[in-house]
Amino acid sequence: MTTLTLGKALNEGLRRALADDDTVVLMGEDIGTLGGVFRITDGLKAEFGGDRVVDTPLSEAGILGTAVGLAYRGFRPVVEIQFDGFVYPGFDQIVAQVAKLHYRSRGTVKMPMVIRIPFGGGIGAAEHHSESPEAYFTHTAGLRVIACSNPADAYVMIRQAIASDDPVVFLEPKRRYHVKGEVDLDANLADARPMGVATVVASGRDVTLVTYGALVQTAKDAATAAAEEGVSVEVIDLRSLAPVDYSTIEASVRRTGRLVVAHEAGEQGGVGAEIAASITERCFEFLEAAPVRVTGHDIPYPPAKLEQHHLPDLDRILDGVDRAMGRPNSLSDVSEVDA
Repeated sequence: MTTLTLGKALNEGLRRALADDDTVVLMGEDIGTLGGVFRITDGLKAEFGGDRVVDTPLSEAGILGTAVGLAYRGFRPVVEIQFDGFVYPGFDQIVAQVAKLHYRSRGTVKMPMVIRIPFGGGIGAAEHHSESPEAYFTHTAGLRVIACSNPADAYVMIRQAIASDDPVVFLEPKRRYHVKGEVDLDANLADARPMGVATVVASGRDVTLVTYGALVQTAKDAATAAAEEGVSVEVIDLRSLAPVDYSTIEASVRRTGRLVVAHEAGEQGGVGAEIAASITERCFEFLEAAPVRVTGHDIPYPPAKLEQHHLPDLDRILDGVDRAMGRPNSLSDVSEVDA
């Protein structure tokens, strides 16, 4: 085992993929000589050359369109979108081409492409640098949408995504890039947990708390805090947003009887809404209370000085747990009394 940051784990995963398969090509703005804004591709151009680690023009539509052509001809392109809010110029390519070519060609054309997107807030960045666009892609049939939350998963899941014949939107929680963890650099993909399977990261009996990306650690902290008040919270790291591993969530909710879903993206039409609705349909007779969503607000991402009020934090997640438990001391109850 080696101690690595999440960012370095991704770097090592990309290095391993490049070394193992000559058809793997990395593409993106400033990913070569500079190593990317977050240095995720640092050193890879020097090691594998400019034909394998390609600095592209500042054109997301052009990058993705070129990647479609490469995938069509048998390559496995890995595209870096510099920031989450920069993906929209390439949105048409993703939803109209990348997601549909396999189906449109009746299976004769594969799109083994990975679209890496640093997502979420918490780094004090400017406009268009702290968004959570995942729901757009989970709504698009033909795309896998994956979110890592720790270095060990980052290393294995990026390799699994590159090896997959499906197009994968790979979400990286940018405020977790520098968090360290143990990584097995000799991990065999055949023995690893599939990237579409969720992980129970904390066991509990009273409430199921489902989240992904940067909020996994916040959820674990909330579970620890709740335990001090006698509430046992089970935390599930979703890992895959499309498809969703409902079997893991169902098994947990059938035991706890309560569900809380947390994510940074807005509430309206979010991943949490889909999970809440699906679990209500699947586990209605086991639920002791209505599912609760703890999300970002339905507003454009706020200025850096205000983002702490926008992002779900430990207190807001604990409030969600209180609401699911029917406890009267939640933040929502206090605000209603004050009003």
